Amino acid sequence: MTREFTGWHMLGLMVGGFGIIIAVNLTLAWNAVATFPGLETRNSYVVSQKFEADRAAQNALRWDASATIEGGILTVAILDAEGTPVETEVVRATLGRATHTGQDSVPALTWNGQALTAPVEALDGYWNLRLELIAPDGTNFRRRFPITAK
Repeated sequence: MTREFTGWHMLGLMVGGFGIIIAVNLTLAWNAVATFPGLETRNSYVVSQKFEADRAAQNALRWDASATIEGGILTVAILDAEGTPVETEVVRATLGRATHTGQDSVPALTWNGQALTAPVEALDGYWNLRLELIAPDGTNFRRRFPITAK
């Protein structure tokens, strides 16, 4: 005995198929909003007005800055144009994952004579260090360092 495929069957397939698609999209949207780490700045227009001047001042320092995590030690090395280590004042430092704030930490960076170092608990993987420094001449220096911890 063969059953006839009716309009009700087609309606059921369409409602079921689109229902699955909508449920998956709502789940993904919920997870995206729930894990969003936040805004970098409250008013991007105000920040953009002095962006070029700030970037030019940072570039004028001619620093070569790098950050690494090895053996549970975060090291931020800053060298001037002659290759001499630069001691700076740390305004703010945040080490965290790129996708969520659950593992964010504030490393206590200290100057060891060659670089800024701090013990950190960082599992293997991709990390971001958001760093704000003040140069010896008073210039604000802001950088985000992508780091792969091993």
